[in-house]
Amino acid sequence: MNRALRRQQLKDPKTDKTARAAPRAIPRTGPARPAARGEARGGILAWRPRFFMDIISELRKVVWPTREDTVHLTVVVVIVTIILGAVLGGIDIGFGWLIDRTLLK
Repeated sequence: MNRALRRQQLKDPKTDKTARAAPRAIPRTGPARPAARGEARGGILAWRPRFFMDIISELRKVVWPTREDTVHLTVVVVIVTIILGAVLGGIDIGFGWLIDRTLLK
């Protein structure tokens, strides 16, 4: 839909009940925000201070696990690793035995 059609719809809204609402204007991005203190206005290094501020603000939102959660999850990972290692080791020994008995005999 072009701009002239949108303007016309905004000027002459339909009054019947089946009329759809007038389309909302699409917000345009304005000019870039002014550089804060400590930020360079331009150049290749201008992204650095904002980038670090974004990192800090995201780290403040993180919900860090408690010590008990960390210990519990570490134990779970160690147990699952030992079990999977034993299963894969058993499969490896089984295939080795099978090849020794069938193909290498």
